[in-house]
Amino acid sequence: MRRLALLPLLLLGLLALGAPAARAQPAWPARPVRIVVVFPPGGASDIVARVLADALGQRMQARFVVDNKPGAGGTIGAAHVAQQPADGYTLMLSNTAPIVTSPPLYARPGYDPVRSFTHVTWIGTAPAVITTNAAVIPAADFPALVAWIRAQPGPVAFGSSGTGSVPHILGVMIERDTGARMNHVPYRGSAPMQAELLGGSLGLGLDVLPDTIENIRAGRLRALAVSSHERAPMAPDVPTMRELGYPNILIDNWVGLSGPANLPAPVVARLNTEVMAVLAQPDIRRRLDERGFTGTPLGPPEFTALVQQQVRDIGGLVASLGIQQD
Repeated sequence: MRRLALLPLLLLGLLALGAPAARAQPAWPARPVRIVVVFPPGGASDIVARVLADALGQRMQARFVVDNKPGAGGTIGAAHVAQQPADGYTLMLSNTAPIVTSPPLYARPGYDPVRSFTHVTWIGTAPAVITTNAAVIPAADFPALVAWIRAQPGPVAFGSSGTGSVPHILGVMIERDTGARMNHVPYRGSAPMQAELLGGSLGLGLDVLPDTIENIRAGRLRALAVSSHERAPMAPDVPTMRELGYPNILIDNWVGLSGPANLPAPVVARLNTEVMAVLAQPDIRRRLDERGFTGTPLGPPEFTALVQQQVRDIGGLVASLGIQQD
């Protein structure tokens, strides 16, 4: 009986010993947080990641660093993030390519776009744009471009920022819906593609609008159409493909913040709260608007639902196009 009477005291003592250890667990983030960008430095995703990293670092008194891991349509960087510990110290500036358009192109991308990630905050979206070097292709508008391509003896090369990118898939959609024969030339990012486009060795370039807007505004490139539902605020004079009679050519490049699957709920909640607060800052909103990323931010449930819908609809469409990569 005496032993039974002592048992509650012993349990209380063990709980008391464990309490300081539980309280000693450091709050997240206690060390630097990496934001992996799946494209090279200098592009739209990279710029958004750096804006976000700086703002979160200042707001949370922590260090957020950007880590570029490009290649294979974003799947290399995405697979890397999917394999990291779910502790909140490795995140990804996710976008349409590694989550929606690239996985169907590869037999083994190394991850599942829904199950392998925790999708925390959707940030905004920007359209792709069809551009030409007018000195190489004399088409003043999109119908004239289609007619010019059809008149050529062989397929016309179009450049994109890489295999599986939104501009790549846009080019395949254009070929499918117009009958214009084209040949995809993938580059390692937007910058080298635009360099050849500006230099005249390439006549047709498909890119995300934020990456090419300065060359459009300066008159160095001619913008013929955008791939979004509505005209883009940063290029209001450029028609949409839907306006031009191609309602099925519709694809945009969204960006968000994601992490490995099963991120702890407190980390997800705090990260989403802090990102939402950052995105509400007028200066940050202005900088993102200047980069062409518009839209109302979404939290984890809505972002996850959006990913599921796009993987089913757009990803399914990409799979049906029959494009395969090694």
